[in-house]
Amino acid sequence: MRIQQLEYATAVARFGSFRRAAENLHISQPALSENVRRLERELGVEILDRRRSGATVGEHGRELLPHMLAVIEAADNLKRAADASKELSRTVRVGTVTAATVPLLAPTIHAFRDSHPATQVEILSAQQAGIHRAMLEGSMDLGLVNYLEGDDMPPEFESTELLRGRPVVVLRPDDELASSRTVRTADLWQRPLIAMRAGYVMHRYVMRLLDGREPTFSYSADGAEMGKLMVAAGLGIAVLPDYSVVGDPLERSGEIAYRPLKEDGTGVLLVLQRRRSAPAHNAISDLHDLFVAEAERARDGNGRARKQASPSPPRVDG
Repeated sequence: MRIQQLEYATAVARFGSFRRAAENLHISQPALSENVRRLERELGVEILDRRRSGATVGEHGRELLPHMLAVIEAADNLKRAADASKELSRTVRVGTVTAATVPLLAPTIHAFRDSHPATQVEILSAQQAGIHRAMLEGSMDLGLVNYLEGDDMPPEFESTELLRGRPVVVLRPDDELASSRTVRTADLWQRPLIAMRAGYVMHRYVMRLLDGREPTFSYSADGAEMGKLMVAAGLGIAVLPDYSVVGDPLERSGEIAYRPLKEDGTGVLLVLQRRRSAPAHNAISDLHDLFVAEAERARDGNGRARKQASPSPPRVDG
């Protein structure tokens, strides 16, 4: 006897028809009928009276139905208790290339903490290849990675686009380049450039943008957060996705600014990924859904996010 067979029999009793029950359960009518027959043979009684007009609960069925419902409820309670037990000791691990930390990652984790107070969230900073490797090994549950528009997504992951933006030049407000609405690619060669380390999408983008030419001087940063801090410290300029800069505390406080690149309209995507064959878990699914919902709010409900690559005109003193 299987719980599923009990669920099938009670569904037929509830709908009064094998056809309607099968439609509701999303299985074929012959499969439903065969499962109920097997249950009746195992119990040695007929639960349902089958007629051309439908199916009704028979005499034996009326006696057994409360017990069947009690078994189904007990099984449901057992599943919920098991989920709650796993939830108490669960740690969800999120790999990130540290993009969109303020507009997306922080509010999502805050909302998740409210709904899952007993579940820990571990944020792990890594490059895209490292995140992919960890998810395949099972040591990470979700990954936040960047792609350039037109890049292929790996088939072994379920990929959900969260944010779409464009590269911008990140600089100090007192940099002379900030006096222009846009920055030319040629200007990148004349400034110390804070580039992402090899392995980050923005490193690949900048190398393509420079077309093999070397900047005057360059630093190497491990992720967008470090890049922004180095810009604020006056070490140079960086090229990052606009969704990594807009709303950042350093940008809000006036320690960094951003300008679009004049000659390039390449799109950059922030994508949420998880392994297709990974076992389902309520906390992971809920966190995934919260990321999607928060990204939708960032796209549609935040005026600044909708105009990410259109900074205010530079202020002219005097």
